[in-house]
Amino acid sequence: MSYVIGPACIDVNDRACVDVCPVDCIYVGDRKSYINTAECIDCGACEPECPVEAIFVDRTARGDETRTLFLHDSKAFFTEVLAGRDEPLGNPGGARKVGDLNTDTSLVTGYND
Repeated sequence: MSYVIGPACIDVNDRACVDVCPVDCIYVGDRKSYINTAECIDCGACEPECPVEAIFVDRTARGDETRTLFLHDSKAFFTEVLAGRDEPLGNPGGARKVGDLNTDTSLVTGYND
């Protein structure tokens, strides 16, 4: 089980979840944040802190097209080369090490609800 940040975070990016994450696995893009599932310890501390209820458990994506889309997009943030970067982010071992990334996946960049 892991957590995913969905579309409600886009252009809100409150960062309350970042402040409570005990393992520093929430990375800040340009329009939204992303949880690195390889670094997440599945503690759930982030979920109740989100003021727009954008964080959900990955298993709740089954049968929900939007959640499934953002589940795959969350993985893409760490495995694909994003705009302005030379290589995929991968698993750097903590968001503070890399700071705000100021870039998003192509889904989020072009997302309009």
